[in-house]
Amino acid sequence: MQKVNCNIEFEEYRYDELNAEDRELIDRAVRFGKNAYAPYSHFKVGAALKLENGEVIGGCNQENAAYPSGLCAERVALFSAATQYPDITPVAMAIVGCRDGKPTEEPLSPCGACLQVIHETELRYKRPVSLFLYGKERIIKVTSVRSLLPFAFDAKNMNK
Repeated sequence: MQKVNCNIEFEEYRYDELNAEDRELIDRAVRFGKNAYAPYSHFKVGAALKLENGEVIGGCNQENAAYPSGLCAERVALFSAATQYPDITPVAMAIVGCRDGKPTEEPLSPCGACLQVIHETELRYKRPVSLFLYGKERIIKVTSVRSLLPFAFDAKNMNK
């Protein structure tokens, strides 16, 4: 047996340390999150996906009484971008969770399904997507989903 460590590399910021472009992406994620349909959890999530051409696509979680028929904010944004701009590469995404209209104290990580979809997006466009995980206390930035999903499932895992 061999014991192996897996290190996660990330940057940590305060909101005022970010450049104006990154702050705007977070602000848009907050605004998109206000449109969430979350009558069951009362936990609203907003995602703002920036494309290479500067376009920003929004997403917010959509719940449904028949679980798991809802969809997370991140996948709403990614699938919407793939539909509207299939040839434009996603480059960054900000994710913000809110309860009672206020962003969470700590950063919110995408769920496993969303991490997998972000990974597939990186493979599809052959480029990493920077993630800004917003919390009032701190913002975590990773330059690729591989930092959060080191054992991602992809076509190499499938029998052809």
